Amino acid sequence: MVGIGSVKEDFNTEKRVSVTPETVKKFRTLGFSINLEKKYAEHLGIDDEEYKKNGAIINASKKEIFEKSNIILKVNNLSEDDVNLIKDKSIFIAQFDPNLNNDVINKSIKKDIKMFSLNLLPRITRAQSMDVLSSQANLAGYKAVIESFSKFEKAIPMMMTAAGTIAAAKVLVVGAGVAGLQAIATAKRMGAIVFATDVRAASKEQVESLGGKFLTVESSENLETKGGYAKEASEDFKKKQENLLSETLKKIDIVICTALIPGKKAPLIIKENMINNMQPGSLIYDLAAVQGGNSAFTVVDKIVNKNGVKIMGERNILNKLPISSSNLYAKNLFNFVFNLYDKENKKININLEDEIIKKTLIK
Repeated sequence: MVGIGSVKEDFNTEKRVSVTPETVKKFRTLGFSINLEKKYAEHLGIDDEEYKKNGAIINASKKEIFEKSNIILKVNNLSEDDVNLIKDKSIFIAQFDPNLNNDVINKSIKKDIKMFSLNLLPRITRAQSMDVLSSQANLAGYKAVIESFSKFEKAIPMMMTAAGTIAAAKVLVVGAGVAGLQAIATAKRMGAIVFATDVRAASKEQVESLGGKFLTVESSENLETKGGYAKEASEDFKKKQENLLSETLKKIDIVICTALIPGKKAPLIIKENMINNMQPGSLIYDLAAVQGGNSAFTVVDKIVNKNGVKIMGERNILNKLPISSSNLYAKNLFNFVFNLYDKENKKININLEDEIIKKTLIK
């Protein structure tokens, strides 16, 4: 029987889990054994008994889990200690940047560990059910709006009262990818007037379908990769975009920054001079903080006040929605493992002719 194992993350930085009671049941149906560390998801209100009822085996130590498991599932990459414990020729699946932690990756490969990063999934229809970037970004975009609105010291929707009218808040979403589109939809539902900008002209239709106004400069450049991600713009485009943003930001109350380029430092879009022209009481919520931030003055996990404008940087916003994000992440992982599973012979088959497997395997 193929064993699947998962150990606890460092709860100081990561509250999500990779296996839920629901996915334990699904794995057991396929014939896998499931080994989890003691008190695996207790911080989420899920006790060990809930996992046991669905067929999981609870283990007292990490070492025990690594010894019993052919496949290890995690949210983040292996730690140095994990690499020492994991069995040779195991399979490791998680969501991590393969450009970071080279020592851990190299040591794992030397032990003939097959490492799969779900950050590398190709953007094809068949991979949608495994797409962790999209499932997690959806929640991040939603929560960014909720968090920023809670810190904004004015009402969001327009309100007409006998004492006078309160104008609706104006929100600008920077980056109209998955997180940005969810931020637009959420802000709109809560009564804000929403603007959005993105280097990809193809985003215009999506933004407008959600009720947002799309801001862009005319360009003949193709600023979208074949995989559907944004790529870095030319200096001329950046200058034109900067001028448009400078004027727009003078009337904006809340900015939600979501612009990222995979594997690279986040583009600096909201410059210092733009912030100086914003209204006191305005707020910038920067989801790109860990990769350098889209805004000047962004500091991870801090609120910086510049001339009355608050700039908020978030390390891991999904820690504020750990139950929802874990549920989606665990389903993504199950679907990925199911794609590795040879149903006919009831074993794992790493078929490198499969685009999903080939592109996510670290070599």
